[in-house]
Amino acid sequence: MAFSPITHLRHFDIAVPDYQKQVDFYKNHWGLTVMEDDGGVTYFAAEGSPEKYSVRVRKSEEKRLDLVSFGAADRAAVDQLASDLIAKGVQLVGEPDDVKTLGGGYGFRFFDLEGRTIEVSSDVETRQHRKIEEREDIPVKLSHVVLNSPEPEKMRAWYEQHLGFRLSDTLNHPHTGDLFYFMRCNAQHHSMAIARGPHASLQHASFELRGIDEYMRGSGRLMRAGFRKIWGPGRHRAGDNTFTYFVDPNGNTMEYTTELDVIDEDTWHPSIFDVREPETSDQWGTGGEMDEFITKEMFNDPDKGLYVAPPV
Repeated sequence: MAFSPITHLRHFDIAVPDYQKQVDFYKNHWGLTVMEDDGGVTYFAAEGSPEKYSVRVRKSEEKRLDLVSFGAADRAAVDQLASDLIAKGVQLVGEPDDVKTLGGGYGFRFFDLEGRTIEVSSDVETRQHRKIEEREDIPVKLSHVVLNSPEPEKMRAWYEQHLGFRLSDTLNHPHTGDLFYFMRCNAQHHSMAIARGPHASLQHASFELRGIDEYMRGSGRLMRAGFRKIWGPGRHRAGDNTFTYFVDPNGNTMEYTTELDVIDEDTWHPSIFDVREPETSDQWGTGGEMDEFITKEMFNDPDKGLYVAPPV
């Protein structure tokens, strides 16, 4: 039985000043497929995913995270969630209605605790996708997004109480407290995580590859192409997934990953991992030490919040 009205992560949408470089990065280097491009907005899909798109890039003078989109089971679930959020005093951008973006569907948008725009939808058109072949080093799907927050404890509680997310694991430092909450809405260890940071922003977005070999080949391909790698390849303890982090042309952190844990709800118990132990960040010890430089890179530019992304 589902424990959350949210079924899965659909896509994240960003606005960037250097639009053409971002489009080129996703299309010609990151391994995504252009679904639609009008010269100011481009929709990108992951070849192995039925989602109509996994990331939308919008041309803008202001860099920002436009929204994060999640799926719901059906129209009734969308309506019920909207009703519940209104009853709890959450500010909706609009009532549930037909979705105007690529793939359509039925959904609505609202603001989370820190002013991010969140979208929940159902009945979205699927795309014809395919099996990613052996040694094909392109993303299968969007894996997860991580959000920076100056008050991660409050954000964790908000997503638990309002969207039914559950805590999978925590990263902690005994002197500074909890640094990272891994949150799930289904059996995947995390579809979203909340990281302690100086401001609200996108910490990173992660794309899953077919397996270890494809993940390593993709990581090497990006490195050879000259894109700045800030951490990896390695394997995290929480989630047990691999990681290689790159900085995209507009300063966002993007991750290649694979083999993220799948959780058994009947037996899983959240763990608290001490970040002072090097195995917490990287079990393999190959990615390099998680230092202050990497942390600052992932702080990203602050989002101003309370912005209604255009439905183009």
